[in-house]
Amino acid sequence: MNNVSIVGRLTKDVELRYSTGEKTTAFAKFTVAVNRKFKNKDGNYNADFINCSAIGSTAEFVGKYFTKGMAIGLTGEIRTGSYINKEGAKVYTTEVVADKVEFVESKGNKANTANNDLAQMENDIFQPVDDDEDSIPF
Repeated sequence: MNNVSIVGRLTKDVELRYSTGEKTTAFAKFTVAVNRKFKNKDGNYNADFINCSAIGSTAEFVGKYFTKGMAIGLTGEIRTGSYINKEGAKVYTTEVVADKVEFVESKGNKANTANNDLAQMENDIFQPVDDDEDSIPF
């Protein structure tokens, strides 16, 4: 089983690109800083910087609603690969490919205007219901 869950903060803005051709697909690349469990000798938390990516609608969601510094929670899988760099050396890669992404911060926290945008989008889509109990069909 290959399943990963992480919670951290974006280290820079999401890089969102689209494939070319007849059917375009969105691709997002981003890095998440995840604090380690224990403090170091100086009383601070060390962090791991995890390269992540997303494809399709997940990529578009991350690219539209997340920016540098925002807290993000995601689940996905680890993928490894390799390539030959310009100097001819083989470089090994490891990244998390996200298939589910969530907001972690509440609306009141900094760098979370995306939640406000999402709430506005929900208001645009969903109409209020008349609370007259006689009009409810069940």
